[in-house]
Amino acid sequence: MLKLLHTADIHLDSPLKSLVLRDPDLAEQAATATRVALSRIVNAAIAENVAAVLIAGDLFDGQQRSARTGAFVIAEFDRLRDRAIRVFCIRGNHDAENPISGAIDLPDNVHVFDGRGGRVRLTDDVWIHGVSFAQRRAPESLLPKFGPPVPGAVNIGMLHSSLAGAAGHDVYAPCTPAELAAHGFDYWALGHVHRRQIHATAPWIVMPGTPQGRDMGETGPKSATLITIDGGISVAEVPTSVLEFVAIDLPVPGDDGDDALRDAIRARLRAAAQALQSDFGAVRLTLTGQSPRRWQILRDRDMWAETARGIARETGRLWLEKLVIDIAPGSAAGQGATDELGRIMDLIRAEEGFRADARARLEALLAELPAPRRATLVADEAALAALAARLAAAGAERVLARMKGGSR
Repeated sequence: MLKLLHTADIHLDSPLKSLVLRDPDLAEQAATATRVALSRIVNAAIAENVAAVLIAGDLFDGQQRSARTGAFVIAEFDRLRDRAIRVFCIRGNHDAENPISGAIDLPDNVHVFDGRGGRVRLTDDVWIHGVSFAQRRAPESLLPKFGPPVPGAVNIGMLHSSLAGAAGHDVYAPCTPAELAAHGFDYWALGHVHRRQIHATAPWIVMPGTPQGRDMGETGPKSATLITIDGGISVAEVPTSVLEFVAIDLPVPGDDGDDALRDAIRARLRAAAQALQSDFGAVRLTLTGQSPRRWQILRDRDMWAETARGIARETGRLWLEKLVIDIAPGSAAGQGATDELGRIMDLIRAEEGFRADARARLEALLAELPAPRRATLVADEAALAALAARLAAAGAERVLARMKGGSR
């Protein structure tokens, strides 16, 4: 029996984007989350007595530069070296643009496949094949760079690829599961797409997903994949994430008042904390449903956010990442003065002059932020316009909430 551990997309020292401007205590936990994930992968490899760890690209993250990161990686690989565990790596699109990945001397138990491709014998009857990205972009398939399978052996291929395409991911080294299967390997150790997915079992085509989620687009517990070769091949998940992103939709309980809503929030967050598979959780709580109290809740949005934040902290495991209020009004729109004001504000927000002024004001505010922080909020002109529109809509809604919700 032989065991291997397959992972990818660790993105060491990558910022957890949705937490950049939020809770400092949570940011402290998040700052080391990707490193903890790699350490847990190494711990699992040692505990399972694997023969090798396969890292299918994006160990590093883009242009992040840190000598400490390089030293940390070497220390973790040395832990594997002390147990005679080998490491096989391919470079993904982020590794190809990272200066660290090409500048550090890795321990002699680590083999990094180059852009020409190649194969290495792990044991007499197990061979590892791999191809790295030679540069950040790989618009063509890398399959032609793989040699044929070694006859009579278990052949494992390592490839960083978007396959036929995945939402939220650019196209890199495109190919299809059918093309991979036709190549004749027994297991394809993939990387690039951050959501775990087993595309096929004969042969195995496995995307392990990222071992540590980075934002609300990567919810749920994360893992690495344990491969067992014993006559056939079987796989199992190994938990790795220290911080788990959790999205919760909570229907507002009718018109029963603030106490009922607080009780509902407390019950739902306690249940989420108990169900958590990672050490900690960052929760996006969305209040949904229909309620005649919609405007009062919108008026008191900040109070409800602080209430939910406090209840999350009571669990000892959760932080509130964001409170979203998506409650429909309890009755059809009226014809009063505030309703007319709402329609007027809608017309004003649709005017090009207003939109241009809103973008200019937002640009002035964003200019006060450091460039990396600014880039996480607005990547281009379209994103700037969309953010300005969302903020204007939120402002109009807040004005109406103060009027329709009454005063305290």
